[in-house]
Amino acid sequence: MDFGLTQYIASRLPEMVYAMPYIGDVDFAPFAVALIIFAVLTVLFKVVLVVVIARLKALSQKTHTDIDDVVIAAADGISPWVYSYVAFFIALQPFTLPALLDMGLTAVFLFAVVWQLIEMALCFVEYFAMRVIEKDEDGDGQIDPNTATASHMVTLLARIVLWVLGGLFVLSNLGIEVTSLIAGLGIGGIAIAFALQGILSDLFSSFSLYFDKPFRIGDYVMIGTDAGVVERIGIKTTRIRTLQGEELVVSNSELTTARVQNFKKMEERRGSFQFGITYETPHDKVKAVKGMVERIFESVEGARLDRVHFTTFGDSALLFDVVFYVSSPKYAEYLDILEKVNFDLMDKFAEVGIEFAYPTQMHYVKNA
Repeated sequence: MDFGLTQYIASRLPEMVYAMPYIGDVDFAPFAVALIIFAVLTVLFKVVLVVVIARLKALSQKTHTDIDDVVIAAADGISPWVYSYVAFFIALQPFTLPALLDMGLTAVFLFAVVWQLIEMALCFVEYFAMRVIEKDEDGDGQIDPNTATASHMVTLLARIVLWVLGGLFVLSNLGIEVTSLIAGLGIGGIAIAFALQGILSDLFSSFSLYFDKPFRIGDYVMIGTDAGVVERIGIKTTRIRTLQGEELVVSNSELTTARVQNFKKMEERRGSFQFGITYETPHDKVKAVKGMVERIFESVEGARLDRVHFTTFGDSALLFDVVFYVSSPKYAEYLDILEKVNFDLMDKFAEVGIEFAYPTQMHYVKNA
């Protein structure tokens, strides 16, 4: 391959034919032309890259988005050896090289270009994975570890796909028939998919968990009759630490089909209880019970009374239903508030002379 630039540079050079021992006359002009082209292109690539990056940095200061920072990082990530080798490869084009050497140099050239393009593309993949997947949805300033893992998995899969496509591109441009290779990969992929059907099901289920986010690490969840704190969301299984202390290992495919209760998502916890007082309680005190319960909840911080009603004439008690809400989702705080309400209720009833009922039976005997 010859270029007008090569001829122009060669025409400007003096005659450079020298007699070499055992070889004879050698024209060094083509080598000088190649060296000049290599040096000029290397410097030109470097200058253009520096100017482009400087221009992009100046423009990025005027924008409010961070996508331009990704473009700068991708351009700044171009390795010097890549554009140096590109310049070297172009400088060698006027020479007629042995077929094997020419194929080797071309393979390295294609590999360098494909590698650099993949690295630049991965900058954008990582950016969009971070923006879409790694989000602070709870507003607590912390990134969920399992979303970070999902982001890394997406980047890894993108890297594998890009390298497979890049490898096929390189082989195709080297004159290697890739049609049969693609067909073999397709058949092999189908066979592997059937062999690893269960594992792939869990793998895709893990992606479902990552993107749908029904729970995150640290959440307290209930799955059927099992409950515990989520410790790790893996590719195949999810680890849950139960209240008894043991580790519960659940497959991801099971989690995507089961009903999962996430107590961490609660903004407040609902509670209810029932109590009964004796039938001997005076009518005015029975009517005053509702107001007593309302005043007790007014004095309890973190609790909100929803309703209290005298609902039922029981077998041995006048029954009241109480429904309330606790502003914390933590079960321990809920029990603390319930305990305080019970104690206050006992103190108040003892103060006004109201007795709690308990199961009793009265027998009436009629004298004949």
